[in-house]
Amino acid sequence: MPLVIVIIGILILFLLIAKWKLNPFITFILVSLFVGIAEGMDLETVVSSIENGIGNTLGFLVMILGLGAMLGKLVADSGAAQRITSKLIDQFGKKNIQWALVLTGFIVGIPLFYSVGFVILVPLVFTVAARTGLPLLYVGLPMLASLSVTHGYLPPHPAPTAITVMFDADMGKTLIYGIIVAIPAIVIAGPFFSRTLKNIHATPLKEFVNPKILKDDEMPGMRVSIVTALLPIILIGLATIADLLIPQDFPLKNIIAFLGNPVIAMLISVLVAIYTLGLARGKKMKEVMDSVGSSISGITMVLLIIAGAGALKQVLIDSGVSQYIADLLKGSSLSPLFLAWLIATVIRVSVGSATVAGLTAAGIVMPMIASTGVSPELMVLAIGSGSLMLSHVNDSGFWLFKEYFNLSVKDTLKSWTLMETTVGVVGLIGVLILNQFI
Repeated sequence: MPLVIVIIGILILFLLIAKWKLNPFITFILVSLFVGIAEGMDLETVVSSIENGIGNTLGFLVMILGLGAMLGKLVADSGAAQRITSKLIDQFGKKNIQWALVLTGFIVGIPLFYSVGFVILVPLVFTVAARTGLPLLYVGLPMLASLSVTHGYLPPHPAPTAITVMFDADMGKTLIYGIIVAIPAIVIAGPFFSRTLKNIHATPLKEFVNPKILKDDEMPGMRVSIVTALLPIILIGLATIADLLIPQDFPLKNIIAFLGNPVIAMLISVLVAIYTLGLARGKKMKEVMDSVGSSISGITMVLLIIAGAGALKQVLIDSGVSQYIADLLKGSSLSPLFLAWLIATVIRVSVGSATVAGLTAAGIVMPMIASTGVSPELMVLAIGSGSLMLSHVNDSGFWLFKEYFNLSVKDTLKSWTLMETTVGVVGLIGVLILNQFI
């Protein structure tokens, strides 16, 4: 019966979000109340569980996602994203244009949320396609594959970061493992897959036929742009490597670990960006702070959705459902990594949102980590891979791609949906292979 209640709850989640378009945060709270009460929890305990779930989930994430949004906004508004794109394209040349856009999508995709990165980079893709005469999907899909993978796999993006916290996984290891798994997923779903789409003709959205491009003297330099955009990854990555290689009694080890703490790394990166992408380029502090302030409005709803998912996760734990499901799956011969991926995939197909799919799946499979001893970092990546699977008409990313590239629903399914599915399948394979060595 507990499993039936969870299935009904997820079905209600799907209907309210996908069919009746109810706000996801409100939906999560309603479903949390339903599951808790149906599982036999008394009313006060359910409310308390929801409050604890929201508080525990947001406590750490508000800082990470807030600072991440600020960094992304500074990278976008300063022209650093455009500088990285244009420079890489010039360096790689027409013959290797796909690899330039893969690298662009990866570098810019780490600090920027998916939708922001999409809106910023797609007009540049249109310009590149016009300048080179190459098919739009051949040019565009490699970059979008990179953006999608960073969104699904890598901190500091919302779902991977939240799930890392839920699973008490190491942020640095999750990042390093994520990059290892991301590379083949991006290469196969981007440059290789896009070459098979010769019969699909995409055209730019008419408003972007002549996109506004900043002049050279309006953008920061390439070195400053890349270092500033990637600084949080550099700091977190160095701290993780230092933790593995440097002896415990090394005098500076605590300082390195402190600088590589995700919150501190993001804070340092934002402060550096305020100077390198703002003040050092002659902008007034008020102008820079206006840009930083406006970035927060874009993540408010994302934070609420994550909070709602945290509430459902806590209700599943407090009611005993998560442990019940874990006990059911204990005897399964299937890998817990595959099961986590499969659950995330089913929810993704049902609900549409990768963030919702990832966070809901995390709440369901969390007890499996303790009971099976599986790597929590790889579980984050397995769920991330599943959360990108089979994007279709209930996913906002599907429609964003369709409208910007002027495609029919059928052609969007043949291009975008297959690209996202390739990312999800290759990601799972990468996680299962990596599991053999960890």
